[in-house]
Amino acid sequence: MSPDRFITLARSTFEITLWLSAPVLLVTVIVGLTVSIIQTLTSIQEMSISIVARLVSVGAVAFILAPWFLKKLEYFTLQLLSDFHPYVH
Repeated sequence: MSPDRFITLARSTFEITLWLSAPVLLVTVIVGLTVSIIQTLTSIQEMSISIVARLVSVGAVAFILAPWFLKKLEYFTLQLLSDFHPYVH
């Protein structure tokens, strides 16, 4: 495999990873900041509230966006495997 093909493959892999992880990470950061602000304002310093809120938000986002995740992964996999010959040499 030539260095150009390797760089293209690595770039497309990193790109799909970014697209799939960005919504989950964004929602987790927003929920974590919101819960932290509420805990600071109310002087409740219980760590389990923050952890449970983030876990529930990650689960909800993963459940809601699962069809989109699968479509993106399916498209990437089919694109990679449909023309696999250049990666073998």
